[in-house]
Amino acid sequence: MSINYGDCAFMLLCTALVFLMTPALAFFYGGMVRRKNSLNTMLSCFFICGLAAIMWVAFGYSLSFGKDHAGIIGGLDHIFLNGLGYEINSAYASTIPELLFAAYQMMFAIITPALICGALAERMRFSVLVAFIALWSLFVYYPLAHMVWGDGGFIKALGAVDFAGGNVVHISSGISGLVACIMLGKRRGFGLMSYKPHNIPFVFLGAALLWFGWFGFNAGSALGANELAIHAFMTTNTSAAAALLSWMLIEKIKYGKPTLMGAATGAVIGLVAITPGAGFVPLWASAIIGVLVSPICFFFISKVKAKFAYDDALDAFGCHGIGGVWGGIATGLFAQKSINPAAKWDGLFFGDARLFLAQLASIAITVAISAILTFAIVFVLKKLTTIRVSQTAESQGLDISEHSESAYPAFTGLD
Repeated sequence: MSINYGDCAFMLLCTALVFLMTPALAFFYGGMVRRKNSLNTMLSCFFICGLAAIMWVAFGYSLSFGKDHAGIIGGLDHIFLNGLGYEINSAYASTIPELLFAAYQMMFAIITPALICGALAERMRFSVLVAFIALWSLFVYYPLAHMVWGDGGFIKALGAVDFAGGNVVHISSGISGLVACIMLGKRRGFGLMSYKPHNIPFVFLGAALLWFGWFGFNAGSALGANELAIHAFMTTNTSAAAALLSWMLIEKIKYGKPTLMGAATGAVIGLVAITPGAGFVPLWASAIIGVLVSPICFFFISKVKAKFAYDDALDAFGCHGIGGVWGGIATGLFAQKSINPAAKWDGLFFGDARLFLAQLASIAITVAISAILTFAIVFVLKKLTTIRVSQTAESQGLDISEHSESAYPAFTGLD
């Protein structure tokens, strides 16, 4: 095997596209909160570009993709990327250097914990959030990445497939967001007042950039400029497009008018749902996945959330957790070996139940690991420190109380 420089160029571009998704998420989330919390929400995503990158270089890659230990975690053989150069590691990619593979995977390690921030918005102390993200990456993300994608990972050994992060990225962050937001407690006035998004154009900008970056997220998971990347590119766009239209139709039927906020949400959950199956399901199936994810997520956001009264502020669980679960199930329904031989079996739709059962098992394991370990992390943090801002600080807004900044200051003295 030798390095293919066309594949290298493609993967460098995809790596940059996936990096863009975290600042895009900052806009997406930042526009949804009240203006007094917009900078805090954006910084909650953006600081992870620093923390997660340093952790990944120091030990994250080694724990995720290093020498296998019991199918659960990698070793410490690649601390500070020791031993990684321009050689190919055929266990992960056959035409690009392992260092480039590590760079690409680093961007997934950045955006995944950032997704959780949407569930915790507007009431968590920033210093505690930093500690939570570091601990969550160490105890949840790295082991899951190894189990699902690592050489010797036990979820991978079950025969379950996850093309670009249904389990590792979306289900893990969504379930963790749900557990953490319940333990953190509700925002002041939750259930008594409505929380309006303060800047819907920001939400649209974030969603559009997420869609753009998601082509690197999914097509790049082919790890080369090849036929599979083309296929994943098209299934990704088709699912997002179908989900966008499906959400608009739901709003038209239920409220009489579609909204930009709804269209942006629909597009993003369409991208979430296709992520695990982008390189496994046929193009027609991606349209079905996108059409169905909108009513599924809409139900959880509008009905289940209201029924159980948990304060998942920006619907990280309702969008990423539930969208990821549906995507993993749908992969078990529609995957075809002829599209990607990494799948051991065809999906249930084609008469074989083995992949479908493996997908269900992988989802259940991911949910359990994410929920239990997130509970443990937040429990310890609550014992060690106060994890919420004070009522006065929450009323004032976290931009001022946590950062002494304002997104929309008075112009007196500033012009």
